[in-house]
Amino acid sequence: MDKKYIILIASILIFLISLPAISQVIDEKERYANTPDELIPYVRQEPYRRYFIVPLEYTGPGREKPEPTDLDAVKIGLIAPEYRLVPPGVSMEDQYFEMGRHIIQGAVLAVEEANARGGYRGKLPYKLIKRNDPVLEVKDSWLWGPFSNQVVDLAYEDKVWAIVGTIGGENSHILIRICLKIEIPVVNVADTDPTFPETKIPWVFRPIADDRLQCYLLAKYAYEKMGYNRIAAIRVNGRYGRVGIKEFREASRRLGHPLLFELRYNYGQTDFSKHLQRIKNAPVDAVITWGNAEDSARLIKQMRAMGLKQPLLASDRIVCEKFLKIAGADAEGVVAAYPWDPTRDDPRLVSFKKRYQKRFGEPPETYAAHSYDGVNMLIQAIEKAGLNRAKIRDALDGFRTNIYHGVTGYIPLNDVYCDVGPIALAIVENGKFVFRSEGKLGIRLSKFSEK
Repeated sequence: MDKKYIILIASILIFLISLPAISQVIDEKERYANTPDELIPYVRQEPYRRYFIVPLEYTGPGREKPEPTDLDAVKIGLIAPEYRLVPPGVSMEDQYFEMGRHIIQGAVLAVEEANARGGYRGKLPYKLIKRNDPVLEVKDSWLWGPFSNQVVDLAYEDKVWAIVGTIGGENSHILIRICLKIEIPVVNVADTDPTFPETKIPWVFRPIADDRLQCYLLAKYAYEKMGYNRIAAIRVNGRYGRVGIKEFREASRRLGHPLLFELRYNYGQTDFSKHLQRIKNAPVDAVITWGNAEDSARLIKQMRAMGLKQPLLASDRIVCEKFLKIAGADAEGVVAAYPWDPTRDDPRLVSFKKRYQKRFGEPPETYAAHSYDGVNMLIQAIEKAGLNRAKIRDALDGFRTNIYHGVTGYIPLNDVYCDVGPIALAIVENGKFVFRSEGKLGIRLSKFSEK
């Protein structure tokens, strides 16, 4: 074939690949997780079948089991990073345990308040049974044995009625597969891995928005609101970074702006000079990072020290005081996705903040708030269903149609039981995070409107 025809064909292919997705008319019943028309995967190809748009069902046995009469408490299991078993470098960074502390405190407050109202149907107190998630990692591989044993002990030794937790996508996937075998409800309040609910396990509920929705909002903000064209990614070399950037990469491509390149770093890395030199040598409009707060803070400081002035986009993990303290003045202008708007004018939220502050001597952050909501949803389900795991699962399923209103806002669950309510961006202004809801940004993802 003539060389000029080869060049012509190649040029046409490159042009077609770079085109933004052409919107197609889609039935709202077939829309998955608030995906905007322009971000629907393979939008030019009509699929043979769409997944995750049919409500999950549990059709097995268990509902016929009678309620026990010899209990002295109604036990709720909680598994989250609470304390270290091994030094850093084998166990994950300190931030995991800080997040775990907030998860535990939110759950403790929910249980204490339920007991103050009379406990289970005015007869029995609720009891929170805590187990430690050691988040063990060796050479980028997670050690699942110690974590798995804790889950099994909660179900069979402690005999809890449901399990709340945990953070990392690696351990969360192990958790739900064990609980599928045991047939016990799971309420996850911290793992934002978008693949988590797509296991189609009918025992799993997640009242927190995932990284896919957060990346959709970031991408539309970056390309449509800010006008960036060329974005480079630098992310932690682990499941959290890999899955998060994957969602942003795919959103970028569908919007007609493929990522320039993607760089990786290890947890706890302190020197980003080689990564940043690559960015400095390229025509980069903005940088997106997906990692924990401390690593991301060091990254932005080194960016500015090397004279890189590009805006930094990031995940919700950076939205904490540690990031602001380490990054200092270099944090100004950083934009992060966030699974909710904690500055909403909502009486439930205002009251919760006061009670939490009084109980723990500090303001609640996102994991405390989501844990509080998740445990309260679970307690409400137990009150309705009684002490039967299958019926508790059914009662949690009821929140798909009877939307729960918690301190994080309304929590509309989709057909795979994941929160698809409104989310937000957190922007550092004058040394503090300022939150912008979808409404304030003029970017609507959620189809849910508060009544």
